[in-house]
Amino acid sequence: MRVISGTAKGRSLKAVPGTSTRPTTDKVKEAIFSMIGPYFDGGQVLDLFAGTGGLGIEALSRGMDKAVFIDIEKKSIDTIGHNVEVAKVKDQVEIYRTDAARALKVLAKRAEKFQLVFLDPPYRMKGIAELMTTMEEQAIVEPDATIVVEHDAKDVLLETIGGFKQLRRADYGDTAVTIFKRDNTSIGLSN
Repeated sequence: MRVISGTAKGRSLKAVPGTSTRPTTDKVKEAIFSMIGPYFDGGQVLDLFAGTGGLGIEALSRGMDKAVFIDIEKKSIDTIGHNVEVAKVKDQVEIYRTDAARALKVLAKRAEKFQLVFLDPPYRMKGIAELMTTMEEQAIVEPDATIVVEHDAKDVLLETIGGFKQLRRADYGDTAVTIFKRDNTSIGLSN
């Protein structure tokens, strides 16, 4: 695994030890960023279920200002810490060891707003729609936010979840990537 493009291009990232996480392959990462970017002009990214932190680090390398990494596993948190050092983005990140629901509550209390969110939960977890709805209800996503969901290719996500509309889905073997964009014109939000 490596950073594919941007300021940290070519830097090697460490995988989480063991088999409890499945890092996003370079091929899938490249495809994700060609669909949503490929580069950014600032903003905040939330990497929920961060694992190695590879997606959030790639977003920083490609122009995001700040990343918040959330994972419940200590091995993942340690790996993210190592990887942000290697990528030289440590001063742009916050890393928290907690579960996703608790993290969203804390981020809402802090009035954090994210332009880009990566959701890459364990494939057995089935609460993606609920997490997206919670993010919207707790107002932690920007009006034009993009959510990238990496999930089992067997799972088909709804076309619309709250104010998010599915833009695209791409399959890569047993992995699928579904991109959602927040559409405020249809939901009448003005925040």
